[in-house]
Amino acid sequence: MANTLKLGAGKWATGTDTVLAFNDENNNFKPLPFSFSRASSATVVNQSGLIETVGSGTPRIDFEGNTKGALLLEPSRTNSLLQSNQFDTTWTLSNTSISNNQSGIYNTTNAWKLIQNTNTGYHYIQQSLNLTGDYVYSIYAKKGEYEGISFFMPNPINGSNSASTFNLSTGSFTTNNHQGISFNVGNGWYRISLKTKLSGSHVVNAYVNQTTQQSEAGDGTSGIYIQHAQLEVGSYPTSIIPTSGSAVTRVADTCSQTVPSGIIGQTEGSVFFDLNTTLKNYSVISISDGTNANRVVFYFSAVLNQIASYITKSNVNSSTTSSIVNSYPNSNYKVVIKYNSIGFYIFANGGLIGTILSNYSFPNNTLNEIKLSSPDNSNFFEGKVKNIKVYNQSLTDSEAIALTTI
Repeated sequence: MANTLKLGAGKWATGTDTVLAFNDENNNFKPLPFSFSRASSATVVNQSGLIETVGSGTPRIDFEGNTKGALLLEPSRTNSLLQSNQFDTTWTLSNTSISNNQSGIYNTTNAWKLIQNTNTGYHYIQQSLNLTGDYVYSIYAKKGEYEGISFFMPNPINGSNSASTFNLSTGSFTTNNHQGISFNVGNGWYRISLKTKLSGSHVVNAYVNQTTQQSEAGDGTSGIYIQHAQLEVGSYPTSIIPTSGSAVTRVADTCSQTVPSGIIGQTEGSVFFDLNTTLKNYSVISISDGTNANRVVFYFSAVLNQIASYITKSNVNSSTTSSIVNSYPNSNYKVVIKYNSIGFYIFANGGLIGTILSNYSFPNNTLNEIKLSSPDNSNFFEGKVKNIKVYNQSLTDSEAIALTTI
């Protein structure tokens, strides 16, 4: 059987508005470029381990925690905080001082030290906003002489102000309805985020937490390190969106391909995905005829706590699901979907998770489009695509299990 399309697996080639997939059967290389779009600049951790800003239309191959890289696809998000990494400007400091040019994440030198002064009272930095909706607030932080960072803001359950604390030594939360998420980015740094429900005038803040008693006096030199604050509508933090004097929007990434004849099997076929997905309602990849009438769709549902696939042939739907546990940002999945005249099967992380026995052979030229979204673009994949392989025949069960074993 032929592996008719390959994308990724450590072999990346990108250009403006394109990501290269290929067919290398019989050592005969055939380029199969995906169309890509994003109408804004965006940030990524590049192969040298540095934070890089890439221009509009440039695909992002992200190497954060992955030496082979992955295609990063994110929704449109706006960072509503001003001067998101310039804490001596629009931010208000209370009983604290701030020192710049500190060593930060990914070999940067623009982090800040937030220092408790010698006064008693709460020691914090904050920014006032007038916003309404469900937001996620995030900030990078590292232990200094003190090991705690605290937050006091509306929680997503009822909008009431409550306090949550993160221990920068142990990497553990003490939350109060905020639904905190943390990610260890290395060298002592964490990206800490909390869900919040804003309604009108509020502040976002970070408190230096010397001990459990935040109000005690400091020594004027001890503190913690902070970098890159972000406030965005959504349930999880996305890549860094730097701001200066106004809010900044990063536009969504999209990626798709109309493939030549013979790449996608019509009467039988298989598709393999190696993915890292974020917490989202629906995160979707599809192969189809460009409509919802004939399609093979794979998706994650964080709301329903499911990994699922459905197949539509001549407008008749069949679906199969399996329960999952999503945990941003390390939700890694290897998935195979295969179909033939016997049935439709989905394998994930080394096991068969769903089967529907029916004839799922498609007429010729019915399946000719791969999208990192639903066919109608109503839902998009959000996360990192490490590897995609398309086969024009149905894999055996043992082959599917071997491909998907983590």
